Amino acid sequence: MKRNTLSFAAFFLVLVFFAVQSTFSGTARAASVPAPSFSGKTIDGKPFSSSALKGKGYIVNFFATWCPPCRAEIPDMVEVQKKYEKQGFTFVGIAVNETEPKVQSFIKSNGINYPVLMGTQELVQTFNGYKVGGISGIPTSFVVDSSGQLIGVIVGPRSLEQFEQIVNAALNPKAAKSSAGK
Repeated sequence: MKRNTLSFAAFFLVLVFFAVQSTFSGTARAASVPAPSFSGKTIDGKPFSSSALKGKGYIVNFFATWCPPCRAEIPDMVEVQKKYEKQGFTFVGIAVNETEPKVQSFIKSNGINYPVLMGTQELVQTFNGYKVGGISGIPTSFVVDSSGQLIGVIVGPRSLEQFEQIVNAALNPKAAKSSAGK
């Protein structure tokens, strides 16, 4: 039992280390690619599909309630959602390795104001092909611009200021492309 606990602790520390050390990638692969289609049920039981996000910029954020870096970025995500929702932006949370009651409680206590889905093997597999090595740590986020292109993969937490820069790029794909060429 002690050995299993130590193995889990070591594995968790490695995941956290890689999550914190990684940085935003301006591209999902060599260049932007069409965002993956996905669907599921939100934590409150409503059907959800990426097709409802057509024309919006969005970030799909894989997280867990027990993950310290995930917990650290949630207040900034809530603030960014408030600020940019009317401009056509949203986060979509995907809770992994969780129970529904725990996630429901977490959403309520943190004032999460964007859709959250329970992570399934199918959802994880849908996004795994868009990151070299797949989703290997959390938080991991996939940035999609308003033209439906996957423009970046983020591993690790981000600050309010960093999220605002990323959201602006997602909402203004033409401006992001022209400034990237400078």
